Amino acid sequence: MRYKTMKKSGEKISAITVGTWAIGGKNSMGGGYGEIDDQDSIEAIKAMIDGGVNLIDTAPIYGEGHSEEVVGKAVEGIRDKVLIATKYGSYIEDGKGVHCSRPDSVLREFDASLKRLNTDYVDMYLMHWPDDLGTPIEDTMACVNKLKEQGAVRMLGLCNSDRALIERASAVADIDIVQLPFSMVNQSALSDLKWCEENDIDVMTWGSLGAGILTGAVREKPNFDEKDFRATFYPFYREPMFSKIQEFLKTMDVLSEKYGKPLAQIAINWSTQKSFVSTALTGVRKVSEAQENCAAFEWSLSDEDIALLDAELTRLEITEAVA
Repeated sequence: MRYKTMKKSGEKISAITVGTWAIGGKNSMGGGYGEIDDQDSIEAIKAMIDGGVNLIDTAPIYGEGHSEEVVGKAVEGIRDKVLIATKYGSYIEDGKGVHCSRPDSVLREFDASLKRLNTDYVDMYLMHWPDDLGTPIEDTMACVNKLKEQGAVRMLGLCNSDRALIERASAVADIDIVQLPFSMVNQSALSDLKWCEENDIDVMTWGSLGAGILTGAVREKPNFDEKDFRATFYPFYREPMFSKIQEFLKTMDVLSEKYGKPLAQIAINWSTQKSFVSTALTGVRKVSEAQENCAAFEWSLSDEDIALLDAELTRLEITEAVA
């Protein structure tokens, strides 16, 4: 496993982070990633930890708390060996998704997260999505900064936020980490990612495998459930992106044969070899997936092959994909 030292806290974090959106299962609105098995999920998380991963990312909205519960079970007895990042400000209410970061709401969410995770502190606490109810970011950050001062939270962060919002938040509290989308098929946040690097803010990227399409496992148009997040949240399984990515996979296939490595490891290395990526989220549901992801760090892509992949992404006009 490769590690990086966080710029502000000095904490050592693994190059990949356990992503747990999928293992949360379906929410009350029917959205999910297909069928899951909690025991498989727990074993997959433990396999990632055995492979050297020391950071797990979750959120209350993932399965409306179920993901956090599974994470809590997976780290039972080894809580001090892992870092847990969870979030606030995104939940389902009256059958609708809500982005609310009012201080009173944040504190309720925090207490509920601690219970589900079976812990008395959180290593990283991140705003999941910008508030859409008019709550000033300054009020939100003052609230979570108090949690940090009390020792209940160790580091603060934001997800899915642009530079302007990050700057406003930084005026109130130290922002240790920002979570933004980044992968071969989604470079829409590239300028903000580079800005974070220049301003000593660590970056956790999500969507590293493009909702699974960069593993090469899906070569024909899938027939997902209409509420499956792979069909609704991501554009990669819809046209014109699907056909473009299938063409791009041919280049990945060539490199897979050259290195003798699976496509998922090529995608992981491509992301984590970027200087501005501190750690990349990779979702797992099975032990085999966890082991394959961790094995990506037994080798590296050459600069020439990274350039080859970048050129093909540009040729196919994939680089500006939006999640």
